[in-house]
Amino acid sequence: MEKIVVTGGAGFIGCNLADQFAEKAKSIVLLDNFSRRGGKANVEWLKSRHDNIEVVEADITKDQEKLNETVKGADAIYHFAAQVAVTTSVADPRSDFLDNALGTFNVLEAVRQNADNAALFYSSTNKVYGGMEQVETVERNSRYEYKDFAKGIPETMVLDFHSPYGCSKGAADQYVRDYARIYGLKTAVFRQSCIYGQRQFGIEDQGWVAWFTIASALDKQLTIFGDGKQIRDILHVDDLIRAYGLATEQIEKVKGQIFNIGGGAENTMSLLELLAFLEEFFGKKIDVKHGDWRPGDQPVYVSDISKAKEVFGWAPKIGVKDGVKKLYDWVLENKEMFEDLEAK
Repeated sequence: MEKIVVTGGAGFIGCNLADQFAEKAKSIVLLDNFSRRGGKANVEWLKSRHDNIEVVEADITKDQEKLNETVKGADAIYHFAAQVAVTTSVADPRSDFLDNALGTFNVLEAVRQNADNAALFYSSTNKVYGGMEQVETVERNSRYEYKDFAKGIPETMVLDFHSPYGCSKGAADQYVRDYARIYGLKTAVFRQSCIYGQRQFGIEDQGWVAWFTIASALDKQLTIFGDGKQIRDILHVDDLIRAYGLATEQIEKVKGQIFNIGGGAENTMSLLELLAFLEEFFGKKIDVKHGDWRPGDQPVYVSDISKAKEVFGWAPKIGVKDGVKKLYDWVLENKEMFEDLEAK
């Protein structure tokens, strides 16, 4: 490919994709407004490793002309720029709407008018399925599980946007799908579930696997919202980037479709199980306090990822414990960087 554009390219997933795709394109353009901590550090890291990285500082909610110019000539666009925390969306729903719904609409229009033959991938979320109160759960072995849905929740599950974040991401999710139907764009939606890994500067409201690991390394207070028995299917970022690579190579097969992309039923973990892993790795007891359940927080969420395997041949390769250990090793190697960020 000649040119790849990554919105939110200085973020966790964006910088990992740029790093791993650096040999796939002559030019990789990162578009970011640098509102998230760690963004500058991620760009410096990328530029120290590759000479084909270009950075455009812009806001997808405001800088339409810059966005239009950036996507011109692109072969593929990966749209990661977003507001990513449910709690932030509840506190400031207008900004959440602008970032996620309007921002994605602006990206779609930029592509439709300036790069209509490019592949466009949207990073969506399992939150579009809402709290799924209609799906019965049970408690087994100190964790919640689905009574049915042994493989997890399929893409055909009814949509039920819950929380402003769920609404804004869900609206964008459907816009991206519909631009394939109405305008013929080569779009695909990845409904992602709990991505974690290196270069993730997790905070309490987002990126729980990374946040628990970073906070434990820095001896910061951890809070579990709920009882800690809730489970998620978690996916290491290297497996996610591999999914984007396979889907890009097979864009004619995946265009216009929606895929659940997560760890699946083979890679689930509760908050309490993550604590147990970290206590083993750190060799210490980790103190936690408990808070109330957060809006739209599902006791269980596990993705049925069989469609991705059937359509473009993808499945995770990195197991839960191995993946958490990789993250733990990276956090320890960069402990001074996290201490500096906390001091700012």
